[in-house]
Amino acid sequence: MALHNLQPAIGSTHKSKRVGRGQGSGMGKTATRGQKGQKSRTGYKQKRGFEGGQQPLQRRLPKIGFRTKIEKPYVINVDRVKQVANLQEITVENIKKVHKIAKNIEKIKLIGCGVKEIVDKIKDENISYSGQK
Repeated sequence: MALHNLQPAIGSTHKSKRVGRGQGSGMGKTATRGQKGQKSRTGYKQKRGFEGGQQPLQRRLPKIGFRTKIEKPYVINVDRVKQVANLQEITVENIKKVHKIAKNIEKIKLIGCGVKEIVDKIKDENISYSGQK
């Protein structure tokens, strides 16, 4: 199979339009821009999203979407989740064993009235508690 002599299919290509090259071309004088007006002038540029004075779509729609870069800790109330308060050493791994938490959670905050009694059991810097300074 010879790969030389490759040409586009007949009728698949068009000659480029040469505008502003005299009356004989059929595209002289106004160079297919029509008569008068801002659009016919050289240097005309319409603003992105401009809709002829109508409120543009991007301004008609509500502003949505924001994702904070600050990672918020997963909060556990030790008064409700007694298994956490009963642990010997409180670490993220130990809490995940007794309480169902997503795998991707790295920071935990303990809240509730019973936190003061278990503060000395906390052995992980990723665990904070209410009332901490």
